[in-house]
Amino acid sequence: MPIVVPSELDDWIDREIGVSGWTTIAQERIDAFAQVTEDWQFIHVDPDKARESFFGGTIAHGFLTLSLLSKFAFEAGIEVKGTRLAINYGFDKVRMLSPVPSRSRIRGRLVLGSLDWKSPSRVLLGYDTIVEIEGSDKPALFAHWLCMLELESHATACSILMQHDELARQ
Repeated sequence: MPIVVPSELDDWIDREIGVSGWTTIAQERIDAFAQVTEDWQFIHVDPDKARESFFGGTIAHGFLTLSLLSKFAFEAGIEVKGTRLAINYGFDKVRMLSPVPSRSRIRGRLVLGSLDWKSPSRVLLGYDTIVEIEGSDKPALFAHWLCMLELESHATACSILMQHDELARQ
């Protein structure tokens, strides 16, 4: 996980930040997710019936795959020095591109796709996140995921200096 000072964030735009480790999507995890979300569709929880479908077996819920972005970001995301708080700000785009079969392994690949300073102490990061399925050429999911960071005062001073330098160059 790269550790970056706020004034260097621009250098990371459109660069790969990191790749998480592989995570196995066991049927037990799928069943637990079904329990929490009350989504009991047979393609997720009934191996016998799902085997008869065009999936050939049970698959993870798309929202289960999406929810694992937090885990992937903890493993492979960017750490901005002076961050007091980081919150999930939502998504600009989510596409579920391929089903994730039970017992397969997935991982997250993160690129810093956008950066928007909301104030000297707040920055909105946009991660272009791809969830890969081991052994597949087609990803499971693409998401442009937004995370708002609140920075401490010393980090705020760095961002103010960065903005001042940018204005001076104009």
